[in-house]
Amino acid sequence: MAIKQMASRLVVAALAVAGLMAFGGGRALAQAEPRAPALRNIPAELPADVVFGRFIALIRGHLLAGDALVKERDWEDAHPHFMFPLEEIYGVIREDLRNYKTPQFDDALRALARTVAARSARRYPAALARVERALAAADADLKSRQPDWPHFELAVAVEALNTAEEEYEDAVANGRIRHAVGYRTARGFILQADRMIESVAGDLAAKNPEALRDLRDGLARLKQAFASVDAPKRLPIDTADLHGAISRVRQAAGKLA
Repeated sequence: MAIKQMASRLVVAALAVAGLMAFGGGRALAQAEPRAPALRNIPAELPADVVFGRFIALIRGHLLAGDALVKERDWEDAHPHFMFPLEEIYGVIREDLRNYKTPQFDDALRALARTVAARSARRYPAALARVERALAAADADLKSRQPDWPHFELAVAVEALNTAEEEYEDAVANGRIRHAVGYRTARGFILQADRMIESVAGDLAAKNPEALRDLRDGLARLKQAFASVDAPKRLPIDTADLHGAISRVRQAAGKLA
């Protein structure tokens, strides 16, 4: 990523998380060896609660990506998205789960991945629900810590979008999508960020309705580009336009801080 682009991102991200430092209870998360955008480029100034919330959001994004493929009975392409939370994220947050009153759920993740590998439509809903119960416990404890939950949820959603941008950039080369899994991962993170923002949209509208409209316009551009579950042959959006849409969301988020 260009230095100018990264500098712009950090400036706006700082605005989006301004004031959240007071919310960051808990010890810093242990960092694993970077293997994916999920584990890279985490701004050092992010509070521990935002970092943990980001990882929970990314797990949910992977589940959204995989679930969309399961619904199409594309079990083979779905399977990696149920493995990534276990292989890339869980080890980073394992030691912090107790601090956030979240039960260990690696067994649940493994069971879900096995269910998808076995292509068991019958067992899939229960296996997915088991993981989602653990994630709901994490959400509940995070919410209990935050004096301004809409502000916090927005900050975490912005971080999920930042990672979506990195995933997409990793997936694209020479004007083509070289890694379909990266496209689908970015799509899942975008959809998860949209869900998070919409869950607190009423509160955000009360703060600054114009900023919320700008934020939604940026998200609408992203959702339009990533409408297809399958990676298209032609780029649905070039990286510059993707950066522009996400920058619009970040700038609007800064006005809602």
